[in-house]
Amino acid sequence: MKLLEYEGKDVFARYGIPLQKRCGVIKIGDSLDKLDLSGKGPWVVKAQVLAGGRGKAGGVKLAKTAAEARELAGKMLGMKMITHQTQGKSLTVEEVLVDEACDIGREIYISVVLDRKAGAPSIIASAEGGMSIEELAHTHPEKIIRVPVDAEAGLLDYQARQLAFDLNIPKKNFCDFTDFAKSLVKVFVDNDASLVEVNPLVITGDERLIAIDSKIVTDDNALFRHKDQAARPDHEASEIEKEAKAIGINHIGLDGDIGCMVNGAGLAMATLDTVKMAGGDAANFLDVGGGANVDQVTKAFQIILKDPKVKAILVNIFGGIMKCDNIAAGVVEASKKVQIKMPLIVRLEGTRVKEGKEILAKSGLKLEQADSLWEAAQKAVAAAKR
Repeated sequence: MKLLEYEGKDVFARYGIPLQKRCGVIKIGDSLDKLDLSGKGPWVVKAQVLAGGRGKAGGVKLAKTAAEARELAGKMLGMKMITHQTQGKSLTVEEVLVDEACDIGREIYISVVLDRKAGAPSIIASAEGGMSIEELAHTHPEKIIRVPVDAEAGLLDYQARQLAFDLNIPKKNFCDFTDFAKSLVKVFVDNDASLVEVNPLVITGDERLIAIDSKIVTDDNALFRHKDQAARPDHEASEIEKEAKAIGINHIGLDGDIGCMVNGAGLAMATLDTVKMAGGDAANFLDVGGGANVDQVTKAFQIILKDPKVKAILVNIFGGIMKCDNIAAGVVEASKKVQIKMPLIVRLEGTRVKEGKEILAKSGLKLEQADSLWEAAQKAVAAAKR
């Protein structure tokens, strides 16, 4: 799950990480008077979208007066934003954060990521932060500092001090920085994150250390340990994905025209790859889980049919926990309930597969069966092109 900037800063605050004073977060439909702009300013107005590059796309503005801050926030709400990370798609700004601005003397980049090769967290940092960090990593990789971290012990004191030396942290900010770096690692570990990033961490003109941005990505598989995270809205999910999640089905919308229903994430990936190899494109990643009962299959069909791009449906289910005859009966009953009018291709494999195929053959439904995934993918691609 990706957290918006202000949500990430809420997490940072619990760990004592120094932040700017917040003046408020407003959503579409809120009154601009909700913002507390009683200070002397200036203020920074920031669009809350899950994409980097907001500054260059007009999503970060500086206001010198309270009236200007309200005006900018009002104009920013509802605007369409395209950045280098949105792959050409526009994002609608539904929330805006307003903070007191600070006098930036120096910018530093720092993050904690999961090093999958080492199976442990790793700090990535650079003495040069800000909007061009991606370009810096590409043109001057030697300026990127990496520090491996033990997940249980956290960032050790000597590692924090060495990192401060490597980043040329001033003597006045040295202890604050080492405390900050250790807290950032703790945020990562405690929240089962895959990324915790501050870009930039700044040293202000009056020599204060402040995290003026936040990016946190957590592992959905660990949400059962974090009830507060589970209760947050999923800002990236479509309405269809939210509906699927509510009934225990994993669904991710894609750009193709073949709806794929499978049981098991690994089988789903194999199905998507095979459809691609056969010359087609999947419309979704949909995993009904190991049970694959009638109710789940029915709801899965309903979700697939809500996607107007879908021209054919490929069902690829392995009978393990659920036997193939039970799965076939579920597909038949679900198909009748949903009244599928587009091409339906079904491939079953596993326990009692012969009996399952017989049920499908005698069902009277207009469907095609396949003995292999490759055959099923070819039939689905051909059906979608008709």
